[in-house]
Amino acid sequence: MTTGDVWLPLPPSELAPLPASLRYVHWNGAEDFPADPADCVFYTVPYLKGPHVAVRPLPHMPRLRVVQTLTAGVDHMLPAVPELPAGTLLCNAGPLHNTSTAELALTLALAALRGVPEAVRDQGEGRWRTRILTSLADRRVLIVGYGGIGAAIEDRLLPFEPAEVVRVAGRARTTGRGPVHPATALPELLPGAEVVFLATPLTDATRGLVDAEFLAALPDGALLVNVSRGAVVDTGALLAELESGRLRAALDVTDPEPLPAGHPLWQAPGALITPHVGGPSTAFRPRAERLVREQLERFAAGKPLRYVVAEAGEDTSATSLTQ
Repeated sequence: MTTGDVWLPLPPSELAPLPASLRYVHWNGAEDFPADPADCVFYTVPYLKGPHVAVRPLPHMPRLRVVQTLTAGVDHMLPAVPELPAGTLLCNAGPLHNTSTAELALTLALAALRGVPEAVRDQGEGRWRTRILTSLADRRVLIVGYGGIGAAIEDRLLPFEPAEVVRVAGRARTTGRGPVHPATALPELLPGAEVVFLATPLTDATRGLVDAEFLAALPDGALLVNVSRGAVVDTGALLAELESGRLRAALDVTDPEPLPAGHPLWQAPGALITPHVGGPSTAFRPRAERLVREQLERFAAGKPLRYVVAEAGEDTSATSLTQ
């Protein structure tokens, strides 16, 4: 039976019952550590505390065997993996954020297509302005990054009756809903995509994936919805397309992030921006608690953990386009 300290960003009493063989301490990014890091075997990363806080205890954890994030993306943790004790597993949040992020993705798409930002401005000025707007129905939709979040987006998208849903991931495969195309097929798929959802993690393969060439291949009036990571998109190239009026964008993530006041993206025509709130919602806490309990039960019993994305001592340069 596995023993040692478990560091949790949630009070252990609120997660009970937990495996009795482990000792639990609460740390959510405070300056002082709650116990000797040298005794930690399972580290659950504080949520929304930034990369500096996330990696700060790691150099002091020689017995560490698991790093569990509460985020779908682990780009902020990957640089630390080579310095972890050999064999240490890095696990992401698995399906934790699928529901909330997919919900926001559809919200952003619908709001942008149906002119909600303009309606809010009109309301503030007391102006009644009727227009014919674009419906999500009958649009040709491309999902780039067809993993858990990408599939959850499609779950919510289908009742809106799109003309077609095209799926892209790092490799070709077949699902119950149809084929998933490899990333190499993007040049031939982009010209038909009227709405593009980005749901890919940030890796060496996806950084700057949506560049000037990618955007130029989209048809006039296309909408780009990004709920992945800001650096997947070349901000300068996107700004050029927005300022020309050719494309629109609905962004929950940006590069840089946080987006500083005065940045031209704030005022770009056709841009709708939310401050990276895809995951943080009332759906987070109950799902986070279930995830942590399940992983700790597996760990204590010596069973394989779920959602392993990297292992110390192995190559972490992932190329997958899935979440």
